Amino acid sequence: MSKVAQTQIDIATICDAVKALLLEKNRKYGDSALNPVRIFSQSDSMEQIRVRIDDKLSRLRNQQADEDEDVIDDLIGYLVLLKVAQMQQNRMDFGVA
Repeated sequence: MSKVAQTQIDIATICDAVKALLLEKNRKYGDSALNPVRIFSQSDSMEQIRVRIDDKLSRLRNQQADEDEDVIDDLIGYLVLLKVAQMQQNRMDFGVA
């Protein structure tokens, strides 16, 4: 198998794992990242996701991840959620359901 083909398989494997992680967390916690309950914070969902990304980047920089936490996977997941939030916002801005 060529290196390009192996790289493509590896990309698909990682993307599938991140997809599975996000879908499982969405099932487990509901749509809390994109539709927070806003009990304490009134920030919109995109701002709240950016704060979570900052927290993950801080943990990565300071090497303070918990043993049961994969900071890189979580960071990728939050970046995907930010893209989803932007997509949903664009739909609302243009009146597309």
